[in-house]
Formats: sequence, structure tokens, C-alpha cells
Amino acid sequence: MKRSEFQSLGSAIQDYLKKEKIDGKLAEIEAVNMWESIIGKQISRATTSIFIKDGVLYIHLSSSIVRNELFMMRNEIIQAINMRIGRRVVKAIILK
Repeated sequence: MKRSEFQSLGSAIQDYLKKEKIDGKLAEIEAVNMWESIIGKQISRATTSIFIKDGVLYIHLSSSIVRNELFMMRNEIIQAINMRIGRRVVKAIILK
């Protein structure tokens, strides 16, 4: 048996994830998991729920002061998340 093309395990896994259309969901999960490292511990404590659906980051907060602060920073937050992930995962942010 002759092998004409070798592929690294990491590359094979990435190809599989793209083929099964799972890579986008994994990027969304990674974005949610890095929320505290992007925004900081104090603001993260005011976050009660966070999830991404169809490119929109939904953030539920327990503080209206933090909500107003994040509202003003939402474009910078989107850029920071997408830059860390390496692709456009978050298109908009909704604060509740």
C-alpha cells in the first residue's frame, strides 16, 4: 500500500470539523469561555448568563451600571473576541 499524501493529526481534525460544520460552534464556545479574560474579573462577576446564537452574543447582567459600560464598549469587545478567535464569530452584542 502506497501513501501519496501525509497529513498531520491536527490538520485532519480541522478538516473533519469543517466538513461536519462543527468548527463554527466550537469557535462560539471558545469565545464564551474567554469572556472573563477579555472583559475582566469584576465585570465578569456581574454576568449572569452568556451565549452566542447566530453570531449574536447575548449577555445577561445583574448590574445596570455594568450594562451601560459594556454598551459603550460593545464594538471593542466584538473586535477583541474575533481577534482572539482568529475569525468573525461575533457580529453583534445584545445586553440584557
